[in-house]
Amino acid sequence: MNTVANALLTTKAVHIKPDPNEFFTWTSGKRSPIYCDNRTLISYPHYRELITQSFCQLIKEKYKSVELIAGTATAGIPWASWIASELNLPMVYIRSKPKGHGLKSAIEGQSQEGQKTLIVEDLISTGKSSIEAFEHAKSAKLDVLAVLSIFNYGFSLAKENFESYSLKNESLCNLSELLEYARESSILNEKEVQTVLSWANEYR
Repeated sequence: MNTVANALLTTKAVHIKPDPNEFFTWTSGKRSPIYCDNRTLISYPHYRELITQSFCQLIKEKYKSVELIAGTATAGIPWASWIASELNLPMVYIRSKPKGHGLKSAIEGQSQEGQKTLIVEDLISTGKSSIEAFEHAKSAKLDVLAVLSIFNYGFSLAKENFESYSLKNESLCNLSELLEYARESSILNEKEVQTVLSWANEYR
């Protein structure tokens, strides 16, 4: 069983409505059969721990050299905090843009030049916010190893954006895995799965 997919659907962090008449409307105006709000997960201690441990396992397997955990404001902050605590690592968070007052910092917390850093997001759609965080980290002369996220829609646009910056991205669950779990669990039937996949393939 895909435990992360189960967590996303059980907590309703991800909603799926395959009927085009019931599609969600995103902030961008895009009509979508799927809506994701991973902030929901922080209210469930069991799933919160499951996600945190999944992140930590991934990091221990692939990013043993990490020295700093950086959460994106605001949704990435709690996950970065729990991961940093579990791995006993320092943590910072990255604003979408620098403050307009004081030190005008984009990164809050203490970091050092050259620190091997993992950026933590909750969700990746186009990858735009991840790239912005990466650019702030690079401006602070941090060595970014990768961007980690709970869920990734798997859009080709995001892949292209990450590749253009030679930036690695690892997600605990992507749309294909989520739909496979939904099909195996009889949450969605084959026609409904194909409707969502067709929408995702057309998205640019």
